[in-house]
Amino acid sequence: MDYRMEKDSLGEVRVPAGRLWGAQTQRSLENFPIGEEKMPKEIISALALIKKVCARVNCSMGVLEEERRDLIVRVCNSIIAGNFEGEFPLSVWQTGSGTQTNMNLNEVIANSGNMLAGEKLLHPNDHVNRSQSSNDVFPTALHLAFARVIREKLEPALGEMMKTLERLELENEGIVTIGRTHLQDAVPLAFSQEIGGWKSMVKRSLKAVRQAAEGLCDLAIGGTAVGTGLNCPKGFGEAVAKELAEETGIPFRSSPNKFRALSARDDVAFAHGALKTLAADLLKIANDIRWLASGPRCGLGEITIPANEPGSSIMPGKVNPTQCEALSMVALQVMGNDTAVGFAASQGNFQLNVYLPLLAYNCLQSANLLADAVFSFTARCLAGLQANREVMAEHLNRSLMLVTALSPKIGYDKAAEIAKTAHEKGTTLREEALKSGYLTAEEFDDLTDPQKMI
Repeated sequence: MDYRMEKDSLGEVRVPAGRLWGAQTQRSLENFPIGEEKMPKEIISALALIKKVCARVNCSMGVLEEERRDLIVRVCNSIIAGNFEGEFPLSVWQTGSGTQTNMNLNEVIANSGNMLAGEKLLHPNDHVNRSQSSNDVFPTALHLAFARVIREKLEPALGEMMKTLERLELENEGIVTIGRTHLQDAVPLAFSQEIGGWKSMVKRSLKAVRQAAEGLCDLAIGGTAVGTGLNCPKGFGEAVAKELAEETGIPFRSSPNKFRALSARDDVAFAHGALKTLAADLLKIANDIRWLASGPRCGLGEITIPANEPGSSIMPGKVNPTQCEALSMVALQVMGNDTAVGFAASQGNFQLNVYLPLLAYNCLQSANLLADAVFSFTARCLAGLQANREVMAEHLNRSLMLVTALSPKIGYDKAAEIAKTAHEKGTTLREEALKSGYLTAEEFDDLTDPQKMI
């Protein structure tokens, strides 16, 4: 392999000749051969957008020449378009401030811009990183990337799930099924009511995610190294935030307290906490559906879900609730990520949190996994859900918990006596109720009408 020599403040470094990065990126590659996890593409895109906007603002404030601005903007647009694959190879497990990834962007932008110009016009620190520090740029990129994935991927996925649940709720009106508490028979409810419960959970989780993500709109940019804004023109942070809002359609704003913005990751922890809450709701829904679809002959079998693929390598004809299982695994991964996010967010020692790459990786993984899993589950499972009316009716008619409707008429103890006797003898509630003499046939039939009980 051919190499070229690059230099930084520590001296010379050999860099592969065909690569656009420089000495600091190469040192990170050599010093952190840890794991397979690379910096998420959403962070790279967010950093490129920040560099682009910073160049424009720097130029408007008279601290960067137009020619240099134009080069930076041109290269950043190309990075955002995905044209620099392979130039951002750094591990998540690097410096906790994300400095090396920030410098990776600075070096690639500078070297690419200089190639376009045919001369050395851009310096990674002096021009691309002008008025910035990794300490305010990386938290800004984290907020920007996390907010965009939530807004652009997760919210639409949950919206589609809501629409599907609304359709199912309407389609299943009039179907009465048996309720279950403690995994034991309970009183009846409408199947549409059960679906409505799922819909309400998704609706409230979506609302919580939107509300929690609002804190991500506060940006650290303009705080530079420790929050004082050293080497940064007055009003820089406000101007950059305004342009980022215009670029993304998300109401980003300059954080009113840059010391908090650099050292505290409470907004990130709060937003991810909403994802954990969503994950808990999705896990409940997925488990309900796979329980109700269990069988097809020896389980509950009250609903059917699409058969997407063979379920067993040894049992012919077996079909499994695979979309439920995938969504469940994603939910558990998000819950695990939330534990790491909580610990990482607590480590804002003095003026800087140094767990930023981990936060970025976990938050973006959670949001992307939830979005993808919700879309897949909705399209490949929920959309094809159908009620098995005959099985629901059979379970409803066999349930002993219809006896609950008799309590106001004959009292709890007498109703319990009827249910216990029917269970022990394997008879019906109606038989034992009439034998007891506590009720007439007409009274029993009127009181235990399932349609009246829902």
